[in-house]
Amino acid sequence: MSTFLTPAEEGTMALDGIRMPDGCYADGTWELQVHVTDLNRDVTLRVTGEVHIGGVMLKLVEKLDIRHPEELSLLRKPRDPTKKKKRKIDDQSEDEVLELEGPLITPGSGSIYSSPGLYSKTMTPTYDSHDGSPLSPTSAWFGDSALSEGNPGILAVSQPITSPEILAKMYKPQALLDKAKINQGWLDSSRSLMEQDVKENEALLLRFKYYNFFDLNPKYDAIRINQLYEQSKWAILLEEIECTEEEMMMFAALQYHINKLSIMSSENHLNNSDKEVDEVDAALSDLEITLEGGKTSTILGDITSIPELADYIKVFKPKKLTLKGYKQYWCTFKDTSISCYKSKDESSGTPAHQMNLRGCEVTPDVNISGQKFNIKLLIPVADGMNEIWLRCDNEKQYAHWMAACRLASKGKTMADSSYNLEVQNILSFLKMQHLNPDPQLIPEQVTTDINPECLVSPRYLKKYKNKQPGYIRDLITARILEAHQNVAQMSLIEAKMRFIQAWQSLPEFGITHFIARFQGGKKEELIGIAYNRLIRMDASTGDAIKTWRFSNMKQWNVNWEIKMVTVEFADDVRVSFICTEVDCKVVHEFIGGYIFLSTRAKDQNESLDEEMFYKLTSGWV
Repeated sequence: MSTFLTPAEEGTMALDGIRMPDGCYADGTWELQVHVTDLNRDVTLRVTGEVHIGGVMLKLVEKLDIRHPEELSLLRKPRDPTKKKKRKIDDQSEDEVLELEGPLITPGSGSIYSSPGLYSKTMTPTYDSHDGSPLSPTSAWFGDSALSEGNPGILAVSQPITSPEILAKMYKPQALLDKAKINQGWLDSSRSLMEQDVKENEALLLRFKYYNFFDLNPKYDAIRINQLYEQSKWAILLEEIECTEEEMMMFAALQYHINKLSIMSSENHLNNSDKEVDEVDAALSDLEITLEGGKTSTILGDITSIPELADYIKVFKPKKLTLKGYKQYWCTFKDTSISCYKSKDESSGTPAHQMNLRGCEVTPDVNISGQKFNIKLLIPVADGMNEIWLRCDNEKQYAHWMAACRLASKGKTMADSSYNLEVQNILSFLKMQHLNPDPQLIPEQVTTDINPECLVSPRYLKKYKNKQPGYIRDLITARILEAHQNVAQMSLIEAKMRFIQAWQSLPEFGITHFIARFQGGKKEELIGIAYNRLIRMDASTGDAIKTWRFSNMKQWNVNWEIKMVTVEFADDVRVSFICTEVDCKVVHEFIGGYIFLSTRAKDQNESLDEEMFYKLTSGWV
């Protein structure tokens, strides 16, 4: 589901405000046009013009039955810099206006003429006893509509891309700097549409802004999961995030499977009957998207000892002007450190090399068909990052060492309850990329229902640019159907969750880039913001120069006059930078937002601490 928000044309704005029972309006309002592109459908929403983006987001996502509105925001539609003129597309969809029966104010706040509320204090959701969908308190604020008449499930349906021309017309960032420029478009959550000079007929994208998806639950989050699936699908197809060719075919196979099931499924299936939920509940519980590898239902083992790894691993430390390759060591992984010995017999003595992975960057480098299972480590040191490569012999060894490296980078050990789940997720991710060993198992069918040009990014089509179109189609179709054998037994909701999980496993996932100039630096670089760290990056290669974890952060400040962000970490480490092409308020909001999201816990109630969220993100108290 791709959703666009567009302030309605000036002629349709209700200048007299919110409609009262007598048909008149009081106080100024705006009409926001919500366009669900996959359904080719428009829904119009009235809000008061001075409501800030946070207030708009709460009302919108509650209307769409999406939990945790703090994870989403509005993004200006990116424009292709190579196109000077913007073509105006006339959508023939019919507008549906959601009229307000009452004023858009916080419930219980008093007069209809009072200022509209920022975020509702009544965030604790209640759920429909029949299909488990959230019952929103905003249902009293909106009139009858297709969304409020018990059928919000239409937004949980994913529609396939029907034509390669759709992909061809959409803007695709060509470099990291292009990706960074897209992030200039995030709206300020503490300011209104009018304050941010949003024009009539300007398209705004509803997107997950923060890559920290809390408590994804298939029983309640069918629409939220579908929105995440759509956002991840388009990120891959538009090449906003890199993936290997094997991973691309796996994503294409999952798309093909999801498209088939979406067409075949009835509304009852989309709403997840109790029987269906019970059948897949155990499997989906392991697929909850918790980037921190949160608490699981598994029983902890012996907590008196921390598990260890010990095996022969090939290690490579790149150096300038050297052609030396990997060297085999007997490696032990204890706590958050790896010790390398020349042989197993020497493991009781002093290691030849030792490295602590706390705070490091961990990047996979895997090729299933080539049996390449590498782990790239960038380990923080005083003057930057040390680059170390580990090469594993097989998938099982790789899964255990990669899981241990990921946990160690967060300061966790293999005693953490998420370790075994992380290992299984890695093995599952690799299994989905396997080629079918017996091509005869692929059914001989007329593949009129598969359009491979709509399932893979243009980059992989260009690889065969000198071939005949029919040959390309048949070749890619065969590869997608091969990969499909690994996912063919999945249910619709499980396939979407697997797609999201695979998206999260990509090296570039969850990093929002901004163009910045660091204090003392002579050139423009990139600052990457993830859910748990800041990354100083080379603008041309994307390589991490230095990483700072939020867990070591003491405070951050903004000098609003010179637009400089300063972040102070433990051990008197201070990082200062100026964002050259975006307001520093956007960066400040990302940092504060992630700090706020890290405080959420499942044992807390569902209410949003509105005051704390705005204290951390607004830039002023």
